[in-house]
Amino acid sequence: MKAETDISAQSGPSPTIGLFATEDGIRTVESPVRSQILAVLNGRELSFQEIVQVTRKAKSTISAHLRALLKEGIIGEKPDLSDSRRKIFYIRSRFLGEISSQVKTDNDDQVQMVASFLKGGDPSIFYKMMFRTIRVTLLSRGINIDPILREAGFRIGQGLYASIASPDISVLLDKMVKFWKQHNLGQIVVENRSPVTLIVYDCFECDDLPYLGRPACAFDAGILEAVFSAHFGVGHMTTELRCYAMGDDHCKFVIRPVSGEK
Repeated sequence: MKAETDISAQSGPSPTIGLFATEDGIRTVESPVRSQILAVLNGRELSFQEIVQVTRKAKSTISAHLRALLKEGIIGEKPDLSDSRRKIFYIRSRFLGEISSQVKTDNDDQVQMVASFLKGGDPSIFYKMMFRTIRVTLLSRGINIDPILREAGFRIGQGLYASIASPDISVLLDKMVKFWKQHNLGQIVVENRSPVTLIVYDCFECDDLPYLGRPACAFDAGILEAVFSAHFGVGHMTTELRCYAMGDDHCKFVIRPVSGEK
């Protein structure tokens, strides 16, 4: 879940079902109110009064939903050290993804990609085809696994950093540009160094995805977060402002320190 979720935009009915991994198994969250509570708690620990204030829901409503979320193990509670009469609530489960309405896809282009690989034998075409087919098949069933892709990307990024590390941010960025090009991941253009802002053309992850109306490069975002968190020594978060899956002709990433870290 993104730490900078816009709470005000989530007051209406949610068209998605959130999937959370708890100690007792996978839990689903379909209620718009519970989804809003989880968005409010994402990356934060809040008291009951603070949750009521931000969500603008009745105390009785919030209380009932908090009890349900606690019972399912999705959130946890602990005493407020500044006031023993209050409880502090936090998310204790892991967000896995969401199930939503199905995305219409065309199988013809996937068949064409197979044909292209058989003719040219380029391994990058084959692996891109596999990655896309798995993701599009899940999307066509209404399953969004972006959080898992982001986590996987972060792990890849941790391994990648060792091969491109440099104390000089310009050298690091230059190595990234060359790595992306060498491995057919896309063409990176460095737009800014503070905050780090990257434009990617021919993006490996999304340039042939169907139109989704939202950013789709969760895997790349995870890689970038790992690389720049390691470089700067503090946690960083990636925000994707442009994406092929949004109808743009490039992807654009801004990588900033996680809120509260310097």
